[in-house]
Amino acid sequence: MTVPEIAGAAFAVLAAVLAVVVLMQRRALRRLVDEAETQHQAARGPAAGDVDAVRAMLAAMREPALLHGDRIEAVNESFSMLVGIAADELLGRNLRDIVSREYAELASLAANRVLAGESGPALTEIELADSHGQVTRLEIAGTALDCGGRRLVLFTAQEMLPHHESPAQTVLPGRAQLALDAVGEGLMTTDAQGHVDYLNLSAQQLTGMQRQDAIGQPFGELINFVDDHDRRPLADPVQQCLETGGRAALGRRALMIARATGNELGVEASAWPIRGTEGEVAGAVVMLHDVTELRGLTQQMSYQASHDALTGLVNRREFERRLGDAVETARAGRQGHVMCYLDLDRFKAVNDTSGHLAGDNMLREVAALIREAVRDSDTVARLGGDEFGVLLVGCPLEKARQIADDVWRAISEYRFVWKDRIFSVGVSIGIVEVTGETNSLEEIMNAADSACYVAKRQGDSHVHVYSSHDEAVARSRGEIHWLQRLQAALRDGFFELHVQPIEPARAGTAGGPAMEVFVRLHDDGQPVSPAEFFPAAERYRLMSLIDRWVLRSALAALVAGAIRIPPGRSLSINVSGQTLADPTFLEFVVEELDRSGVAPQQVCFEVAETSVIGNLDQARRFIDVLHGMGCRFALDDFGTDLGGFSNLKQLPMDYLKLDGSFLRNLGRDSVNQAMVSAVVGMARSLNFRLIAEQVEDLPALEAARAMGIEFVQGHAVGRPRPLASAA
Repeated sequence: MTVPEIAGAAFAVLAAVLAVVVLMQRRALRRLVDEAETQHQAARGPAAGDVDAVRAMLAAMREPALLHGDRIEAVNESFSMLVGIAADELLGRNLRDIVSREYAELASLAANRVLAGESGPALTEIELADSHGQVTRLEIAGTALDCGGRRLVLFTAQEMLPHHESPAQTVLPGRAQLALDAVGEGLMTTDAQGHVDYLNLSAQQLTGMQRQDAIGQPFGELINFVDDHDRRPLADPVQQCLETGGRAALGRRALMIARATGNELGVEASAWPIRGTEGEVAGAVVMLHDVTELRGLTQQMSYQASHDALTGLVNRREFERRLGDAVETARAGRQGHVMCYLDLDRFKAVNDTSGHLAGDNMLREVAALIREAVRDSDTVARLGGDEFGVLLVGCPLEKARQIADDVWRAISEYRFVWKDRIFSVGVSIGIVEVTGETNSLEEIMNAADSACYVAKRQGDSHVHVYSSHDEAVARSRGEIHWLQRLQAALRDGFFELHVQPIEPARAGTAGGPAMEVFVRLHDDGQPVSPAEFFPAAERYRLMSLIDRWVLRSALAALVAGAIRIPPGRSLSINVSGQTLADPTFLEFVVEELDRSGVAPQQVCFEVAETSVIGNLDQARRFIDVLHGMGCRFALDDFGTDLGGFSNLKQLPMDYLKLDGSFLRNLGRDSVNQAMVSAVVGMARSLNFRLIAEQVEDLPALEAARAMGIEFVQGHAVGRPRPLASAA
């Protein structure tokens, strides 16, 4: 064979191998997109990571990658080297700024599709040009990430190798060797018996073997593959390829073990047959793609999606998934289980007196106590706030009761020390069996919550086993019935607004609230008072959803003219303590005001004194921001805790709303008159205006006027009415 023939044959092999490389890279990148999409979809929510954590993982990745929001936020060394632009020159720039002009719109479209969650091509081809005009052609894949409340795109890139039109081009064998060594993937070839006859530089680095030591050795004796989840051996892809004459690929969870060094790497491995002139299988080419860092990234994202960031326990979503599996195994008759629902006692006192940092530290320590008291096979989860769940797999009821007693005792004997304070907390535990008669996950969660509710009211014994015949549990399930009715009301629109007028006590008094809106539940044609359903709404943390419905509906009524208020006056809307503690409610209010076009000056928010004291930092931010926009604020039920006035006087309140207990028999009760007189003097010194609520009769109205109260509300001036009839 002549030298040109040898060179041509060498190039033909090189071209075939490069074609395999390109195919493998594209397929690997598509699998990366699919896997990352799955993990990132699970991570959106409560457990999404922050930008700094993603930047750290980005730096550890070998894959060329960058993090993009409005501009490039982070870029790893591999990407910088790939495009020939220093990392500090890339930061702060937009991706389209470094893309060739004809590809700029394509790059922007790819990013926007990912952020919008739209379907589109898994891979996008672009060209990047460095400062010297050198063009690099890439395939990029984008995946959406929720980082620290922001939505960003993680782009991974793969250089597209050049296509050679004619394998007959003359390329020297030495040049072919250099080209193969430049490939970033591990590349090996074998003969028809599976003996290694070539490996490139990347394959040497991945396996820890030199060419001279590997050539001639059976592939299966140099490298083993196992599943990285259960360590079971995986088939040799070379032998599969040689036996079947087709492509052989390992699963996504392959772990490569190099026998020379014992090193373990996460890889994607595939083998293709090399055919001779007669079509026979003359050997195999093996591609090894190192995905160790990528797999670590996806595993970390998966962990964040299923675990509570504060305590390290599994989160509610993951707990419910495992509990659902337990319900299925129980219904199949294979095994019985027990669930425990834990609610801490006196936790709020820690937050209120020492702050949330102290509360967070205490929750971590309590989580560790629970974990130590249960078996290694059991699942412990933080379900939210100060509530925990324990799933005891394959556990008899008596053993479960013993474990619950151990948990209760450990927490009861625990003392939390913070600075100069010592706190003792307790726990109430509800126990429910998961048996073949269990119908659903919701049934178990409701029953466990009911049992916990009963345990909290039992006095000395704070562990209760659920029983459908227990009278106390039946009372508790009455609240669960309310939960179902409230969820249906929110879903199907069974709530309605009522309004009650607020009038100036004297003619000529300017400004002030004109009326207050209330929420009623419309059930079987009759309105239901909040006193009947608010306890259940608060227990099941639905108040924020109800308050959002009220605000949105009230603003809509103002826009539509269903509620009319005189110029310069406002509409009073209540905000519960639970909603005030919701950090996302402020943003919701701002968005609703902007969307509806209602002027902030037309809205007056009423917040209860006890709610403000219990959430002082959050309340201060909520009031400061909205007051700065022009909203008005009234402190409701004022006077129930005058000891907290030293904190409240620093808040920008416009009105103090006297608690109704001071207005009862105001015309005849000298003690109430003295209390109201003191509050009036205090309000005057701080430039607050006063509203007297529950003014039910004419003597109380006349007494309020005589004492200088500016506004009155109650049956003496108008009863609450449905919004439709009020209009």
